[in-house]
Amino acid sequence: MEKNILGNTGLEISAAGFGVLTVGNTQLNLPFDKGAEVLSYAIEKGINFLDTAQAYETYPYIKKALQKSNKDIVICSKSLSGSFEEMKSAVEEARTKMNRDMIDIFLLHEVRHNSDFEKRSGAWEYLNQAKAKGIVKAIGISTHHVDVAEEIADCRECDVLFPLINFKSLGIRNGGLTGTKEAMASAIKKAADAGIGVFTMKAFGGGNLTGRYMEALDYVYSLEGISSAMIGFGNKKEVDDIIDYLDGKLEKNFIPEIKHKKMNIDQGDCEACYACIEKCPNHAIFINEKGLAQVDHDKCLTCGYCAPVCPVRAIIMF
Repeated sequence: MEKNILGNTGLEISAAGFGVLTVGNTQLNLPFDKGAEVLSYAIEKGINFLDTAQAYETYPYIKKALQKSNKDIVICSKSLSGSFEEMKSAVEEARTKMNRDMIDIFLLHEVRHNSDFEKRSGAWEYLNQAKAKGIVKAIGISTHHVDVAEEIADCRECDVLFPLINFKSLGIRNGGLTGTKEAMASAIKKAADAGIGVFTMKAFGGGNLTGRYMEALDYVYSLEGISSAMIGFGNKKEVDDIIDYLDGKLEKNFIPEIKHKKMNIDQGDCEACYACIEKCPNHAIFINEKGLAQVDHDKCLTCGYCAPVCPVRAIIMF
């Protein structure tokens, strides 16, 4: 698979990365051996770039997969930590649970606005120290927000930007408002021009755009400044599909099998704004005992009308 250098980090990464969130307990919840097997398969097929996070609880899958490989793998992890000590603990957890002396990339996870970055200055301070000590090679942020992506381009300490973008602008925010793909693409270019390495998330809008597979990938890979796109694989066939796409072997009208996929609402992201409930034509979304939106799969038509109205990209298909 084609490899690209990630900004000024010196890291050589595959054009498609493996977003390991998919195999974990918040999504497919694959059995341990099965999830590690899919990871190992992707690595053998040339994908050398893995993305995980403290919140995903997928470190054991990665550790097992790496035990079977002698390839040079680049790992990115993230943490929602805000303080120096919390981030220190998060980095040590990643090193220990994946049996890695150094984590290639470590990010502030899901920076929602510029004041959020400032509030997490303690965590950012630790990442800088970890980089100076060689515990982490490159540091940066992940975000769904255009304004954050624009501002981080001016941060000399930032090595990596991991933004959300797709051709339908699903999940993109700008301040407290809905953002656009055009604005995020501009922010990505600004960051890349500053030497910051950029790889993207949610090309398929949390699975909601999988039925327009070619269009979704064509858009992301046309963006200026992108080194890689993280894809959430759940099985070997999905790995083969992305490799065939990058090799130019897929027909232009290719559509993957999606009949088995269902709409789900990430309980960690849902803000109970009721927008999805108001949009659902079959009254398949309700407020559960936690006060959050949840899908009744017996009623859900999988029409996808709910996903575009969610302001925090909590609605995903898997």
